Amino acid sequence: MQYRTLGRTGVQVSSLALGAMNFGRIGRTTQDEATAIVDAALEGGINLIDTADMYSAGESEEMVGKAIAGRRDDIVLATKAGMPMGDERNHRGSSRRWLVTELDNSLRRLGVDHVDLYQIHRWDPNTSDEETLSALTDLQRAGKIRHFGSSTFPAYRIVQAQWAAREHHLSRYVTEQPSYSILQRGIESDVLPVTEQYGLGVLVWSPLASGWLSGAIREGREIATSRSTFMPERFDTTIPANRARLDAVERLAEVAEEAGLTMIQLALGFVTAHPAVTSALIGPRTLDHLHTQLAAADTVLSADVLDAIDAIVAPGVDLAAHEKHDTPPALLDPSLRRR
Repeated sequence: MQYRTLGRTGVQVSSLALGAMNFGRIGRTTQDEATAIVDAALEGGINLIDTADMYSAGESEEMVGKAIAGRRDDIVLATKAGMPMGDERNHRGSSRRWLVTELDNSLRRLGVDHVDLYQIHRWDPNTSDEETLSALTDLQRAGKIRHFGSSTFPAYRIVQAQWAAREHHLSRYVTEQPSYSILQRGIESDVLPVTEQYGLGVLVWSPLASGWLSGAIREGREIATSRSTFMPERFDTTIPANRARLDAVERLAEVAEEAGLTMIQLALGFVTAHPAVTSALIGPRTLDHLHTQLAAADTVLSADVLDAIDAIVAPGVDLAAHEKHDTPPALLDPSLRRR
């Protein structure tokens, strides 16, 4: 396992980090299975665990808390807030009112008195940067969080938040957590240059592109991954974007085979090769999934392999641009672009 400094925090984290989204009802994972995954991840050198309040409506945080009991100080613990936690309209977003309340809920579920990294799950257009950063700064000074970061923010919002922190003399975001894979490289053109400019740590999610790069999806095979059962539109190969992904996967498989690598090693080795990336978040549902992903921990791709990947999916290109999670609201809601 490789270790890198998380931005400019001085905290050392593993190049592969354990994402706990599949703990609980989302991944149909029991407590015993989640604990076994955490045990194996720590034994394999992972020291960063990332979860969120909304994963299985808090169940993931509860499972993580039980799994790390007795060894909290050996783990860099991260969670997130901001996505809806029920139907109540104020139980979401990044207002001071909600963050102060929800952090206490997360600490209770995790069974800890602080988290090392508290992340705003999505940019909240209804709340000012000053409001959010002020609340996070106060929570940091209270000792409930050590650092805070953003997740899936557009590049211009990352910049704006840095400026707001400076203008109002507040603590700043020190990390960003974007989606990044061989098939979704859009952040190379905007987000990653910004994170490098401001010295942010980068924890990338979905490096296996929702299973497209796991090796299980190939031409002529029925697509029967866990994700495809509840998101079938993302795997329907009659849709042009999905057809483009499958074509790219077939060419990437040839590159991996020639290099003596699995598809998982190729995918994880690619994202961790970018100098702006600190860690890649893996989200195994089973121990077998974890072991196949841990096998990529020390994968270093040669320049020839990276060049071959660039020839298949060009730098800065998203093969499924409609799936981006940081699209400005006005592109999604026509009323916001009309007087």
